[in-house]
Amino acid sequence: MNSAQFSREVDAYTDYLRVEKNASLHTINNYVADIHEFVAFMEQHQINSLAAVSSLHGRSFLARLAGQGLKRRSIARKLSSLRSFYRFLMREGVVTQNPFQAVSTPKVEKKLPSFLYPQEIERLLTAPDATTPLGQRDQLIFELLYASGIRVSELVTLEVKAINLSMGVALVFGKGAKERYVPIGSYAISVIRDYLASGRPQLLAGKADSGMLLLNYRGEPLTDRSVRRIVDKYVEETALHLSISPHTFRHTFATHMLNAGADLRTVQELLGHVNISTTQIYTHVTKERLREVYDSAHPRAEKHGR
Repeated sequence: MNSAQFSREVDAYTDYLRVEKNASLHTINNYVADIHEFVAFMEQHQINSLAAVSSLHGRSFLARLAGQGLKRRSIARKLSSLRSFYRFLMREGVVTQNPFQAVSTPKVEKKLPSFLYPQEIERLLTAPDATTPLGQRDQLIFELLYASGIRVSELVTLEVKAINLSMGVALVFGKGAKERYVPIGSYAISVIRDYLASGRPQLLAGKADSGMLLLNYRGEPLTDRSVRRIVDKYVEETALHLSISPHTFRHTFATHMLNAGADLRTVQELLGHVNISTTQIYTHVTKERLREVYDSAHPRAEKHGR
């Protein structure tokens, strides 16, 4: 394996993911780690170039991962990473075929997304101390995540100028550099107004203004990781013994919208899903919720599995 050539190809692919696909740093790091893992496999099997890889090698690599006890979901992700890398190499003329295209993706059991019930989300929304700049910011994080269903990556790149308070919408940049407008609701609008009038100026405190809505205590843009730490902090404070991440707010937004009668296409647009099949997972959640409510509330309901 020509290490210098390989490094150039990976660097070019990284630029492609960052610039053209607008992938997050977390996604890019995962993809590159998967590629390096496969290259180590190539070296062990004396495969001397990326062009020499066959679908048989790809299946052998996946079999080894399975033999190591890796979960199917993780194996499927690594396969997706390598398919994407080879699609890029084909586009650049480095290889003539994608050996991973003929490799079957392991069947992954669909995991229903976790979500919060209204009383649980309310505990988080009211937990921050809105009399302090950081408390105002944290309250805004929760309100925006729940009000709009945006991704954490979209939240931390949200600019002040992208918010139209009079219209109650925000312009967000999603996956693949796609733009969409999302409604933000009266509660979030009220919190944004307070934060822009008081909390944000105090956090900025004369420092250079990046234009980003959410700032840390140094007046710098907030990161994905910081938002995750903030969520963890309030989950612990409110004693919610649940596995809650920033993405849980997105799941909760979609579930509550569908439970309240929103149609699937509308929720798809609001979430920025390219395919409606991605949004359909939430219909399973709502059906389960309907069954749960019915079984617990109706005096003559059949108690399934009880």
